[in-house]
Amino acid sequence: MKFFAKHLALASLSMLALTGMAAAATVTVTEPFSRATAPTAKVGAAFLTLALDQGEDKLLSASSPVAEKVELHNHVMENGVAQMRSVAAIPLVAGTPVQLQPGGLHIMLIGLKQQLKAGDAVPLTLNFEKAGAVSVSVPVKGPGARPAAGAEQGGHNGHQH
Repeated sequence: MKFFAKHLALASLSMLALTGMAAAATVTVTEPFSRATAPTAKVGAAFLTLALDQGEDKLLSASSPVAEKVELHNHVMENGVAQMRSVAAIPLVAGTPVQLQPGGLHIMLIGLKQQLKAGDAVPLTLNFEKAGAVSVSVPVKGPGARPAAGAEQGGHNGHQH
């Protein structure tokens, strides 16, 4: 009986060790951008594409020193009028990039502490359920900026965690 218990304990410890060694999923952030704001603007937005190499994860929140508060938002149509709504999380599934873009999911910068000027960069920390904190430098572009061509394919300005 001791022999069996000893081997069972060793097998259990081995499985625990292997579980801890499993590779963590990598979140890739591509094509980040924000739009320039007016000098007195109190809100801005950040846009980017998120991809996950394996499994599932969720973007839970974000933060930035340029804003008092940062929220995850989506545009929804209500009675023919586009409305912005806060969302609790943005789910990610491996192999399916999620594009945060104008008119859809985006990151709202509320209570801006400074004007967002074209050529500047906004420091942004994305907080994921499994991947943890991912820091991104978000370039500020002109007021009408759109996602770069090919952003749906992942682009080339990747940041990984």
